Amino acid sequence: MIEILRRMLRSPQGLLGLVIVGLIMLVVVVGPAFAPHDPEKMAPLMRYKPPSAQFWLGTDQYGRDILSRLLHGARATVLLAVLATALGTLVGAVVGTVSAFLGGRSDEAIMRTVDAIMSIPSLLLALLIVNLLGKSSLNALFAIALAFAPGMARVTRSVALSVRKQDYVNAAIARGESAAFIVGREMLPNVIAPIIVEMTIRVAFAVMLFATLSFLGLGAQPPASEWGLMVSEARRFMHLSPWMILWPSLAVALVAIGFNLLGDGLRDVLNPRS
Repeated sequence: MIEILRRMLRSPQGLLGLVIVGLIMLVVVVGPAFAPHDPEKMAPLMRYKPPSAQFWLGTDQYGRDILSRLLHGARATVLLAVLATALGTLVGAVVGTVSAFLGGRSDEAIMRTVDAIMSIPSLLLALLIVNLLGKSSLNALFAIALAFAPGMARVTRSVALSVRKQDYVNAAIARGESAAFIVGREMLPNVIAPIIVEMTIRVAFAVMLFATLSFLGLGAQPPASEWGLMVSEARRFMHLSPWMILWPSLAVALVAIGFNLLGDGLRDVLNPRS
């Protein structure tokens, strides 16, 4: 682990990704404690105020401090994206590993099903699922997780196929170990590296998907301070206060860039050829 961290620090992409993601996680953990104002407090006399000493990023259409809402909304946006990606990764990794272990017609049936689901764009699939489950942040989390699972299954299977041929797997089969034991103890731990890289990169897409669903009114609901919802509410007032849409949009973009850079750095570090 220490060696991986050292190699990440020597990689420009990895170092920049670590710094950005580290700062984002710091905001997620302690950001709300440093919010200068109550994010839900409305002040009609302070509507559409530009950035100033009192309101560093300005105020919105209800007079609420934008900086405070961004700091509070980081937890709703980033944490839900990470949880959705982790859940989708777990489901996809198990499906892909089981498929590689079973082989034959079972593998063929599972992968053809995965291919059929992957033919639907992630955003469209998430929209369909949210429409079926209902509008809420929790349902958006499940929708994004299910949308990511097929891709993760395909990535995991491609690695697990080579692991399936290893001697330690054959030895476990010869000992009469159960399929659950072989998949969970012998195969999954040995396909974890590419899964971590793919998961890190997909967090960026999850953040953008969450923002998109909230922007369309299918994710977080008012008066939540989720960044996508803030962008959705601000678009009607761009002519009065462009900073209302600027800051949450930049926040979403920064998170996406940070996790993409971190994923690229991890991919280079964990590549056996590097």
